[in-house]
Amino acid sequence: MTISVQLSPAQEQALAAVAERLNVPVAELAAAAVRDLVATPGDEFASAAERVLAKNRELYRRLA
Repeated sequence: MTISVQLSPAQEQALAAVAERLNVPVAELAAAAVRDLVATPGDEFASAAERVLAKNRELYRRLA
């Protein structure tokens, strides 16, 4: 699966800085972060998913 994510310039710079510090490609760092998030079931993931869904509910409705 391929996913596209929009980041603010500040978020993009922060992600690139962490990737450089860890000496890994940005895409690999982002993928690892997502894998870690979904591999850890629990309240934190459910809460984060609900926030994203609520924030973008109107967009998802229009795209459907």
